[in-house]
Amino acid sequence: MAEFPTTARVVIIGGGAVGASALYHLALAGWTDCVLLEKNELTAGSTWHAAGNVPTFSTSWAIMNMQRYSTELYRGLADKVDYPMNYHVTGSIRLAHSKERVQEFERAKGMGRYQGMDIEMMSPKEAQEIYPFMELHDLKGVLYDPNDGDIDPSQLTQALAKGARDLGARIERFCPATGVSHDGDEWIIHTDKGDIRCEFVVNAAGYYAQKVGEWFKPYGGRTVPMMVMSHQYLLTDEIPEIAKFTADHGKLPLLRDVDSSYYLRQEKTGLNLGPYERNCKAHWITPEDPFPEDFSFQLYPDDLERLEWYIEDAMARVPLLGSTGINKVINGPIPYAPDGLPLLGPMPGVKNAFEACVFTFGIAQSGGAGKVLAEWITEGATEWDMWAVDPRRYTDYTDADYCIQKGMETYGHEYAMHFPWHAWPAGRDKKLSPVHDKVIKAGGVMGAYNGWERANWFAQPGDDTSLDATHTWERAGPWEQRIREECEAVRDNVGVLDLPGFSRFNLSGEGAAEWLRGMITGGLPKIGRMNLAYFADDRGRILTEMSVLRHGEDQFTLITAATAQWHDFDVLNNALPTGLSLTDHTTEYSTLIVTGPKARALFEQIAEADLSLGWLSHQPARVAGKSAALARVSFAGELGWEIHATNADMPEIYDAVIAAGAKPFGMWALNSLRIEKGYRAWKGDLSTDYTLFEGGLDRFVKLDKPQDFRGKAALQNEKQQGSKKRFVTLLVDAGAADAPYMSTLWHDGQVVGETTSGAWGYRINSSVALGMVRTDLAVPDTALEVEIYGERRRATVQADAPLWDADNERLRA
Repeated sequence: MAEFPTTARVVIIGGGAVGASALYHLALAGWTDCVLLEKNELTAGSTWHAAGNVPTFSTSWAIMNMQRYSTELYRGLADKVDYPMNYHVTGSIRLAHSKERVQEFERAKGMGRYQGMDIEMMSPKEAQEIYPFMELHDLKGVLYDPNDGDIDPSQLTQALAKGARDLGARIERFCPATGVSHDGDEWIIHTDKGDIRCEFVVNAAGYYAQKVGEWFKPYGGRTVPMMVMSHQYLLTDEIPEIAKFTADHGKLPLLRDVDSSYYLRQEKTGLNLGPYERNCKAHWITPEDPFPEDFSFQLYPDDLERLEWYIEDAMARVPLLGSTGINKVINGPIPYAPDGLPLLGPMPGVKNAFEACVFTFGIAQSGGAGKVLAEWITEGATEWDMWAVDPRRYTDYTDADYCIQKGMETYGHEYAMHFPWHAWPAGRDKKLSPVHDKVIKAGGVMGAYNGWERANWFAQPGDDTSLDATHTWERAGPWEQRIREECEAVRDNVGVLDLPGFSRFNLSGEGAAEWLRGMITGGLPKIGRMNLAYFADDRGRILTEMSVLRHGEDQFTLITAATAQWHDFDVLNNALPTGLSLTDHTTEYSTLIVTGPKARALFEQIAEADLSLGWLSHQPARVAGKSAALARVSFAGELGWEIHATNADMPEIYDAVIAAGAKPFGMWALNSLRIEKGYRAWKGDLSTDYTLFEGGLDRFVKLDKPQDFRGKAALQNEKQQGSKKRFVTLLVDAGAADAPYMSTLWHDGQVVGETTSGAWGYRINSSVALGMVRTDLAVPDTALEVEIYGERRRATVQADAPLWDADNERLRA
């Protein structure tokens, strides 16, 4: 036996399907000096009892990419690594009981076809031809995915492990990691067999990820946001009719009745029923049910009473299910992040540490996860933008109560439709604005943004604010008239938006300005001024956007999106040289946007400030007798200022703004207003899927400046070669719904691009979409089609200027 390894480039903690895939993909990338540690046998956690379904379906672009890659990998893996696997590509049908579900399926079909998958819609009768045992009551349509299927989880893991070993990587079984420490730039991973020094460490510990995550707290880490759910599935005895069908036709496609919330899959010549029940159960959350030291290859006791309704519903859908007995019940732990998506990417606040854990659908996603993680470690960036799974999407609001509430809500609504107007009710009120009660009293209907409660819209007495009212993809709803009124108030008078949670960092120290010039693609503002700055990755893609406020030669405040707080702090802090100070003041201050043509008149009543200072200026001021900073900027695209003040002072300032005549408006109105101006939103319009030139951000790139900023060479090359796609604003002949994120753009029967956001513009009275299109089509007046929930609607490319106030005269007034 080879000696225990004492050094490695990467150590992976956890030997499930995800850990094995990460090791395999690192080895494929040429990083063979890597070690995987597993405390028991490979697959000992959630992997061994997983059902093994391998769907491609998702309404998340990132998740769909990851799952699509998995199916492509698995089809050839057995031959590539010479390890036999049971992988059945049976196809699947998803049943729709409502028009809204059909619309969701149509959207997923469009996304899938853009990624090269042959997903298609069927009538219920057509679906019955390939699944003859199914009843058709209540069905409005069916989504068919020919690439869906199932795989043996243990065989998959062993195949990935063999592939990694064959390439030179190491796996140490029955070797639990016991802790970590840090020495200079190296990690030291402690085990009972000895220590391993490494450059990078990966937490792939499945439902033990939170325990492993605690080891990193002394080095800047946090408690991993997760909990553990009990998931049951039932295996039946043989069913003769299925045995005969299989002999004649092959295996049945996998059936998912997503509105009833279960999957039904052929297992040998019987069936496998797996519900996601509303009356679900979390484990290991009470003193009476403590987290076990070891739960390898173990299960929970059966708890079938929870599943009665789902079993009865499935038997009504496929009566054969009731013709035989239950052979086995599997009830095992599955880890859940609050949104049900994995934690995959850089560990927040900890250099050279990564997470690949809390996978609810780890078998389907492990192939793609290994690819993504290997890219992150070896190249510093991923092929696809992976913000949907980035661990830094959560910050300090994810306490145990939040994780349990959201995990149970997500599990019980595993197949739920995520409507654009719907705000999930669990785990709310974690971070409140200093004027939260005033906003609620004014009718604020709230949404959560990085845990901060902000008003989406303001309801009037009699408006329907129920959750049921939000179950639509369409624009119409009790909110629509209110959004229109809020936008018109900003257009004609003055509005105020309470905006807690802006991420704000102070940067100072001798040389701070020069360092920042080397970090961003463009220039810095003068003292007393502010501007937008963009950070690129090595490929010239859009890493992030920050507002830079300059107070002195080497003194700055950097302001960025609420959800970007931990991501953007890492971008800065991981590159920060000795001698500079970077501090986070997000929770100490709050912000009001006060905007509209009468904004100056309002401030003349309540502020001591120089209101003649131009656009993109900032100044210390007094508002309602309180110290504040005024920034002459407006994301709504009207004359306006942002008021930045301490939490303690903000209530009196807010009262004064309201008393002076401002109408409260919400985030949905702001979204409409910013889209009319062509203002990009982070991780929608601005993401690492696009370069700065593709994103139409040329004016923020200074290729002639001496600083060798990240991505400069790639952008220089793109400037010479030309961009393959280009950012456009579209006017859309929309029907009842506006274009959602990642709607497919068509031209002459070909897919030529995608939307990145869309909304109704109430100032221009038209539907607007922002998007990316093939460069030769990014020409004003080019006619395209945008696919909105299955309908192709006419869209026209607009000139490269705002649709509202094209010359920014109102903004600069």
